[in-house]
Amino acid sequence: MGIFSKFKSGFKRGANALQDAVGKVVGRTRLEESDLLDLEEAFYQSDFGVETTEEIIERIREAHRNDENFRGEDANALAREVLRRILEGSEGKLSEKPDAVPEVICLVGVNGSGKTTTCAKLGYRLKQNNSSSLLAACDTFRAAATEQLISWSDKLDLEIVSGHHGADSAAVAFDAYSACESREYDRLVVDTAGRLHVKDNLMDELSKLKRVLQKKNSAAPHHSWLVIDGSTGLNVTEQAKVFHEKFGLTGIIVTKLDGSSKGGALVSIFRTMKLPIYFIGLGENADDLQPFSVDYYLDSILPEVQKDF
Repeated sequence: MGIFSKFKSGFKRGANALQDAVGKVVGRTRLEESDLLDLEEAFYQSDFGVETTEEIIERIREAHRNDENFRGEDANALAREVLRRILEGSEGKLSEKPDAVPEVICLVGVNGSGKTTTCAKLGYRLKQNNSSSLLAACDTFRAAATEQLISWSDKLDLEIVSGHHGADSAAVAFDAYSACESREYDRLVVDTAGRLHVKDNLMDELSKLKRVLQKKNSAAPHHSWLVIDGSTGLNVTEQAKVFHEKFGLTGIIVTKLDGSSKGGALVSIFRTMKLPIYFIGLGENADDLQPFSVDYYLDSILPEVQKDF
């Protein structure tokens, strides 16, 4: 399956209601107030958020008032235009080969966000792009996390450093970095704990892990990415703020978008956090972690409509 096909398939559930609402007005030369209300409701239900939805609907209303040739498909074009502007700068770019090795990527986030599977899928993606990577199982608080990452690494033929349940996560990170150096790997991908219900303890643990890594390399971690469950929509704002304040985030990975009807959550998340989106999760398979593309995203949730002159 090609990359665009993965986007289209992954966002299918979140795009259906929105495309249905737009489809009802395509071909019309005048829009009724009920049409605009239907469009507005569809954007809200897709979790685009208040600001984005109001901006899109206001642009459509204004154009509808001022242009006697305005047609339903123009509403679609205006919505795409607004979303493209909001998403400007949202595409995170990871070079195939880092400038300095090993480059450290830390994945943080609450339990249930898909962090551990994302760690394995990211390692697999790097491997497919000829960038060697080592996984570090530093969520030692949750025994299942280490077992899960080991299982994934076995299945995908990835190297991993892990510790026993309850081990010092910073010590595991230190050992993993040392292994990365000695084996001359390009990147170290670190899975961390995510028990936000004991927030202070978690943040202390993450701070220690960061300090230990910086003893090995003062620039580490080079990337600190928050892994977000896309199906939760805007509910991630507060947790993101905590992680950003305590750990310092440089980017985002949004997971589980294939199972969500909230295709607009990604826009809301970027608009709120202003951090680049490096990857998105569009399915269960190892190759369903894909680099974020504004073009593919817009064409998946709100395809262009050709005017019929």
